[in-house]
Amino acid sequence: MRKLKFIAVQVMLILVLFFWDIGSIFSDRKGSHPVQSSEPAAISRKIQNHMSSFEETERMDKIIASFLKRYKIKGASVAVTKEGRLVYAKGFGYANEEDAEKVKPGHVFRIASISKLITAVAIMHLVEEGKLELDSRVFGPEGILHEDKYLEYRDRRVDNITIQHLLEHKAGWSKYYGDPIFMPHVVARKMKVSLPVRSEDVISYALTRKLSYTPGTRYSYSNLGYVVLGQVIENLTGMGYEDYVKFSLLNPLGIWDMQIGKGYFVDKAANEVKYYEVAGEQKVLAFDSQDKYASRVYGGNDISLLGAAGGWIASPAEVLKLTVAIDGFNSSPDILMPETIEKMTRSGRSKHNMIGWKGADGRGTWWRTGTLTGSSALMVRQNNGINWIIVMNTTTWKRSKIHRESSRTMFRAVNAVKRWPEFDLFDYQVPAPVQSKYLTRID
Repeated sequence: MRKLKFIAVQVMLILVLFFWDIGSIFSDRKGSHPVQSSEPAAISRKIQNHMSSFEETERMDKIIASFLKRYKIKGASVAVTKEGRLVYAKGFGYANEEDAEKVKPGHVFRIASISKLITAVAIMHLVEEGKLELDSRVFGPEGILHEDKYLEYRDRRVDNITIQHLLEHKAGWSKYYGDPIFMPHVVARKMKVSLPVRSEDVISYALTRKLSYTPGTRYSYSNLGYVVLGQVIENLTGMGYEDYVKFSLLNPLGIWDMQIGKGYFVDKAANEVKYYEVAGEQKVLAFDSQDKYASRVYGGNDISLLGAAGGWIASPAEVLKLTVAIDGFNSSPDILMPETIEKMTRSGRSKHNMIGWKGADGRGTWWRTGTLTGSSALMVRQNNGINWIIVMNTTTWKRSKIHRESSRTMFRAVNAVKRWPEFDLFDYQVPAPVQSKYLTRID
């Protein structure tokens, strides 16, 4: 019964998309997108900053604004849910400083490795549907990726890599040889393919190297492992990774603004922010050229190639729409079974057993971080029914260590609010200006 509503929405979506030219969704072209004009507008595009402006959150606003000023962050966006309701969604600073464009709740940001949580949810959804098992072998003649291009691997231990190894960063790959996702020119030379390289090329390249350790015996954070999981999803479903995630998970939840991002500014989404790196950052070879140089934020990193490991862009509000569907709270229906959610979070155990999430404190608080040059994201599921996320469009001098500061800032900011709205911005039925009667006290 828990999933009936979710399944019903999926069925309705199928019928609607059938009459809206569903052919584009099942395109054989990898990475193809559903026709944008036929998708409903994301709720985040309808929300305005003033809808989260009231006396009780003034201190929260000041704490966040002060954080941006201290670390010279151009722009950020924050969203908070309480008991499944979106009670706060607000932008700070600039989406594009040169154009004096202010951040609004509808702006989308690169969410980097929060993408891994999305991929993990998709994999666990397939497991619940009986299409996959956690101990399923990935490579070899009997593996999921059994095409000829994946059968010529150097290390026979590759035969033992399972889905669970990939999810838990225990598949045998480490950074000893570097991260092949960020080595497109090396991959292109080794595999004798043209730029930009594809995920299949990266996986095939990785299989030409020896594993750093026996699968399942160690933890070593791996972007490659999640790119492999993206390929697993494609092989199992017959759909592009992005299309499957949208069609089977996101769209049935009413999430419409999430998509795989692009590497160049000219290709960015219409409502996507501009990204900023540390002043004086050296340029690097562009991911699609052997002689052209580009900044890391635009052209240096292939965001599409990151895909299942770090390529999604989204607004904070829409990310939390997914979060409330996998947070294990009773306030709103979850799309995964309780035992699946527990398996992904394993409260009280080593963070190295987490699936999709980055860590947990053992008391019901889970978190997921994401970092790319020019962007940073932190999402937290607290044990008191509150979820929140902050995303930024600027690399600071603290680089990836900015997560510690953004965590301290957000816990202070959220704890400063004693009364949250009783309305739900997800429903977009909020009077303006907001009056105190729409607030509820937090004890």
